[in-house]
Amino acid sequence: MASPETVPETVPAASGAPRKYALAGTGSRAEMYVDALLGPHSDLGSVVAFVDTNEHRMQYHDARITARGAGWQPTRHYGPDQLAEMFETERPDALIVTTPDFTHARYVTAALDRGVDVICEKPMTTSVQGIADIVRSARNAAETSGAKLVVTFNYRYSPRNSVIKEIIQSGQIGKVTSVHFEWCLDTVHGADYFRRWHRNKANSGGLLVHKSTHHFDLVNWWLGDVPETVYAQGGLRFYGADNAAARGLGERPALSRDNPDRDDPFNLDLEADPKLRGLYLEGEADDGYRRDQDVFADGIDIEDNLSLVVGYRGGASMAYTLVAHSPWEGYRVAFNGTEGRVEIEVVERGSVAPDKHTLDPSVAEDPAHPGGSARPAGQRVLLQRLWEPAREIPIPEGEGGHGGGDSMLLSDVFRGPGDDPLHHQAGYIDGIRSVLVGVGANESLRTGQAVRLADFGVPLDDDAPLTFDGSADDGAAVTEADRVDGAAAARA
Repeated sequence: MASPETVPETVPAASGAPRKYALAGTGSRAEMYVDALLGPHSDLGSVVAFVDTNEHRMQYHDARITARGAGWQPTRHYGPDQLAEMFETERPDALIVTTPDFTHARYVTAALDRGVDVICEKPMTTSVQGIADIVRSARNAAETSGAKLVVTFNYRYSPRNSVIKEIIQSGQIGKVTSVHFEWCLDTVHGADYFRRWHRNKANSGGLLVHKSTHHFDLVNWWLGDVPETVYAQGGLRFYGADNAAARGLGERPALSRDNPDRDDPFNLDLEADPKLRGLYLEGEADDGYRRDQDVFADGIDIEDNLSLVVGYRGGASMAYTLVAHSPWEGYRVAFNGTEGRVEIEVVERGSVAPDKHTLDPSVAEDPAHPGGSARPAGQRVLLQRLWEPAREIPIPEGEGGHGGGDSMLLSDVFRGPGDDPLHHQAGYIDGIRSVLVGVGANESLRTGQAVRLADFGVPLDDDAPLTFDGSADDGAAVTEADRVDGAAAARA
């Protein structure tokens, strides 16, 4: 049975002056952090600066801040090429990074090198070069300024996932021998990765890095173990122009807004959603970013079906699958151990219908489509020890996005971890381990061979050496100039 320790305690606000936060990337994910500092964590600090390529999006968040009433002031705005000026002028205590994945390393290292703490959205970066750069900065900061990097894996904090961690850590199923992990993205949420900047590996590392990093980190954390090898197969088998043609879908416009079939379930109507309209449609003139690209267009180079085998240092193996065009959304994970088995099944959205609904059901519930009696939205953990019947384990209730994980993550980030025997907070080594499984899987897809993660030359442990010198091809498809100056440098 899960104990109350499953939900981490938080510590009270630290004494001293409120902290100053700068925020790089003002797309949709930034809202969670802005709202946290406007609301439950306003006693701890405030956002003093935005960094983005898009002035309209920065103004969008300013309008939300000033709407709070008297005393709330707009932040100052900077472009990515003004990053040094921002640090010098604003003197932030911490930088929150919610930019596109391929730009993370640039912002993380810039802050750490100046002794500024960093809160970075997953994935920490997308390439071995990015990992190496962050390792150098993080290790130097540890010796000089003490600046820290926290990677925000919110799924760790979801109460149901904490229950799994507690069961495994307590030894109730003995030593874990294997893991079976299936993640289903439905044709609303999954499709959305194929219309945004994520559709190109140069930006996101593909779903293996952008999305699956969540899942790889969960397993690394659940097991308390280190991934060492990966073998992958997969491909683009549903989205994209070739697949559309093979299924006889016919010619399609490049943007949803130009599709004359307004009932097309794969259309995204930016005009109809106030948030999407305000953040993206009305800001297109600033940087040309189109949020409603057709999911069956040319130019998509990421996979929508993926299968992996991951080997762990402690002897366990994981069989992992991801599909991005499922009729329902959720995940199933089973752990086999020397003394039993534990299983978790989560239905975040039991069905989708061809009308308006929430893009990501893990962030906000979509009560219009509960899934029916055969697949109702819900969650269940089953524990079955050898020679005993199965029993269902209670899951503490969590409110808010990602099963309650977002609110607990934010408390941990802004107030610091309290008494937390499950060690939810993730650092840069955790970021490396999760990213490197995805990078290694991409390399396995390219070569058809199993990949040893140690061969990349970046540390999988705190005390391991960094031997990567930038001479090896790590699959990165963008140059450093692209990272710094690309038009996508602060889209999210």
